[in-house]
Parts: sequence; structure tokens; C-alpha cells
Amino acid sequence: MKLFCSRRLMVAGLMASTLFAASGAMAQSVAGLYRAEGRNPDGSSYSGTVQIRDNKGVILVNWQVGSQSYSGSGTRNGDVIWVNWGDQYPVVYVRMPSGELHGTWANGKGLERLIP
Repeated sequence: MKLFCSRRLMVAGLMASTLFAASGAMAQSVAGLYRAEGRNPDGSSYSGTVQIRDNKGVILVNWQVGSQSYSGSGTRNGDVIWVNWGDQYPVVYVRMPSGELHGTWANGKGLERLIP
């Protein structure tokens, strides 16, 4: 009887810890409007706005920088987002605990921070 109770407690504990880990692993949404601050590969700075949408797991991004607009789509794995936007290299963002997205582009030569 003790063995059966111990196994049941162990199984219940494993199930609870799995559910807790799964709920903690569910990443917060990155969809929304952001203010962008960035640095081009040549060292010049830029600013603009970025709209991010999540369409059933496909991340859709629209940048407005001055009079120029760019768009791309990508994927997300936890707090890391890859966005193909027509360049040889994707933009790679990491979601910070503050909700900001910190990214690199142009193979790490360009930097961008998205502020919610």
C-alpha cells in the first residue's frame, strides 16, 4: 500500500511540475506597437515605429523609419524571434524581461531596440 501511495504522489508531483513548467514556458505575446531606436552598420542612428502581429505562430513585422517602410515575417522560439525582411541576414530579436526587444541585423553589424 505504501508503495502505491508513494508512486501516486510521485506521479502527481511530476504532473504538477510539468504543468507549472509548461505554463512558465509559454512566452508572452510580442504583438503590439513599438518605438524603434537603432544603429546602422555605418554607425549612424535611426528611429521609427514597428508594428508586430502574431498570425498563428507567424510573426509579421512592419517597420516605419522616416519615409521608408520595411516588412518581414518570421518565427519565434521562446524569447528569440527571427524575421526575414529581404536582406541576406534576418533580424534576430531577444525579448527582454522588460518587454523590450533587442535585436541585431546585417549579420550583427546593425543594432535595434524596440520599446513597447
